[in-house]
Order: sequence, then structure tokens, then C-alpha cells
Amino acid sequence: MLVLQKGPLLIERTGPLLELDLDRARPLGLQIEERVRSLIRSELLPIGSVLPSTRALAADLGISRGVVVSAYAQLAAEAYITLRRGAPPLVAAGGHAAEPIDLGPDVPIAGLPFNLRPDLPDLALFPLAEWLRSCRRAVESAASYDFSYGDMFGSDRLRIQISQFLGRTRGTVSPFGRVGIFAGSTQALLQIGSVLREEGKERIAVEDPSHRWRTRVLAATGLETVPVPVDEHGLRVEELTDVDAVVVSPEHQFPTGAVLSPERRLQLVEWAAAGDRLVIEHDYDGLFRYDRQPTGALQGLAPEQVAYVGTATPMLAPSVRLGWAVLPVRLTTPVAMRMYRTSMSTSRLLQFVLADLIERGALDRHLRRMRAAYRRRREVLVRRLPVTGPPVGLFVTLAVEDEAGALERLRAEGFALDGVNEHTITSQPPALVLGFAASSEPTLDRAARRLAQKL
Repeated sequence: MLVLQKGPLLIERTGPLLELDLDRARPLGLQIEERVRSLIRSELLPIGSVLPSTRALAADLGISRGVVVSAYAQLAAEAYITLRRGAPPLVAAGGHAAEPIDLGPDVPIAGLPFNLRPDLPDLALFPLAEWLRSCRRAVESAASYDFSYGDMFGSDRLRIQISQFLGRTRGTVSPFGRVGIFAGSTQALLQIGSVLREEGKERIAVEDPSHRWRTRVLAATGLETVPVPVDEHGLRVEELTDVDAVVVSPEHQFPTGAVLSPERRLQLVEWAAAGDRLVIEHDYDGLFRYDRQPTGALQGLAPEQVAYVGTATPMLAPSVRLGWAVLPVRLTTPVAMRMYRTSMSTSRLLQFVLADLIERGALDRHLRRMRAAYRRRREVLVRRLPVTGPPVGLFVTLAVEDEAGALERLRAEGFALDGVNEHTITSQPPALVLGFAASSEPTLDRAARRLAQKL
């Protein structure tokens, strides 16, 4: 049935927009030519840019389509644009040679033959099919208001799922109201450290050595970072003096691989409680234990003295950019309000996707596959090289005589790896930090053989 509607014809405008300010007292076609020509010459319209169709531009400007057709024809004759039947208008070279655009990879590890980065999972194992399924489910199930800003501390849906996930996998005491969602664990550390500084705290202890990113982000808050030595039993708690807080990784210390002993765990909790101090437990790869179930999180022993910080990076990929923190009650509101003041919130769509992955059990299944693969890969390095480190996490260490020289030679040959002293405040015995998660077993075997020859 044909329905005729009185009034002006409404044209849905699609495709690219081209904002042109026209003077109605001058010839309109000439002005379109001048404006487009000027935009192309100034490279505000780069070569290859798509232009609106003649119909769309005429509708946008409220003028006759014939005026636009004539203007485009003149620009095409001057080689400023290309017109092809059935294809959108494109910006052409306009008489000038187009400069090539380097679209090479902007990720440092791209193309390297041996990726032994100690802080990366296997990106090729990313659960793409499950992720796409959760993306679709998250969007289809979202209400219209879900696309707004939402709670600055994260969506309730993900906070509940993270609370339950951490409770059963890490033994945390984590009511969802104390769980905050961040753009990775680095942002969580930044926000917690900034709140401590705002409260008048001045000094925070860090394990020495510890990941340089961690030390730098804490220093950026204005807190003074105080190095505390680490031995085979983890942080030397007895050397914590005159600090307001400490950041530790009890399950798998980076880059030494040390696991905090039960005696020192209790000692650390007692130290925090005695002086109303804060312990920040940064748990990066503690979920990956290969000889037994992971030790429960330190936070479970003292929820009001320990803030637990974790991230999706080792389980999925760095580009997911989702992390979390389980906070003591006294810090929950200050950290949430700082998120509100500085970044509003983290992408809610990504939060819905991760929540769906956990709800469906897809993340648990993925973790089981990763643990099995990483266990085999770790065994490759253990079999080929005199590496050290407990059966946990994503890396091992290898003692060398000349750390700086070894790094220079190996990196020149396409190895991506770290040195222990790249993550120290005070000098440490020379050693390399070798990640085994990011590469396949055959690649790791070749890398280990090359390392055995070179070192």
C-alpha cells in the first residue's frame, strides 16, 4: 500500500559529512569547488578520503543536487577527486604525488622471532569465538541506559562477577560493593596511591627489584618509593621501616619469582595492623600455578589492611584494559570519588563482555586451557636451560655473567626479553627474565637452543 505524506521530503543522511559554510549571495557551485579544493590542498582532506555523495551533500547543504554534480565534475576534471559509477567520490592526488603512509605495526614485539616477554600471555590463544559471542550477548541484552556513563566504580554486573570469581579462585573477602573496576591494574595502583597522597601519606615501600612500571606509576602519585629487599622467601618484612604502605606480590614476585612464605605473610599482616598501614597486594599471574592450587590471596587474611589489585591481562590480553581492586572499607569511597574526578569510568561495554564471559563459564574454561599449555611451555625452558623459579606464573629467571651485554646481543637477534636490573632500584645479581607463555612450544625450543649457544 502506497502512503503519500504531505510536507517536505525527509531524506536520511548517510555516509561521511563535509561541513561547508556557504554564502548564499555568491555562486554556490563555485564556493563548493573552492572549499573542497582548499581542504585538499591543506591536507585537511587527505588523499583517499571518502566524500559525501552528490545527493547526500546537496541534502546536507539544502541546495540543488545539480549544483553539487557540476562542482564535483569540475574538481574531477582538475584531478582533485575521483568519480566512479557505483562508488563513493574519493580525494585524488590533485596533481601532487601522494606520500606513502607507514602502516607498519606499532607494537614493539610484532615480527620478532622470539617473544620471551615475561609479562605477556599467548595472544594467539585469545578466546576470539567466545569473546565475539559475549560481545553480541552483551549488546543485545543491554538496555538503552546501559550505554550511558554509569557508576564510576564499574558496572554492578561485572563487580558482582569479579567478586565471586576472586572469592572462589583467590580466596578473597570481596563483597561487590568494595570491588572497583579500572583500566588495568596500573590505573588501580595510580588511583589508590593518589588517594594515599591526598590523605597525607608520603612514603610507600616497594619490593626491590619490582616491575619498573609499578615503581614509576607510584612515583607519579607523589609518593616517595622506598626499596625493600627480596630474598628466596619474598619481601623481607623486617626491613619495613617508616613507610605508610607497601606494594607486594606474595604469590609470584616479579622479577625474582619468589613466593612470600607463610611466616612472612602473617608478619606482614601484623605489621600493617599494628600501625594502621596499608598493604597493596598486586596479583598479576598468581592464578597460573602448575604443581597445585594457587595459595589464597593475602587479602583474605586481613581485608581491612590489604587492598587486592588484579587484571585481566594475563588471562586474556593487555588490550582488554580491564583491572580491579578489592578495597578496605575506608578506601572504597575515596577511590571511587577519585575515579569520578579523573576518568569518570571504564568502558561499560567491555565490562559487560567480561561479565558475560565469567557468567557463562567461558573464562574458567579458557584458564584451564592456558594452564595446560603454559605448564608444557615452562617445561621446555626448564629442560633446556638452568632456569630458576617456582612452578607458577608466566616467567622464569636465568643467571648470566653480563646482563647488559647479553640483552644487547639477544635483542639484536630478535629476542624480546627483560633483565632483572631493568627493574631494580639497587643493583642486583645479573640475570635474564624469560617469559614462556607468549610463544608456542616449537618456538620456545628453538629460542632455548639459541640461548644455550649464546650464553
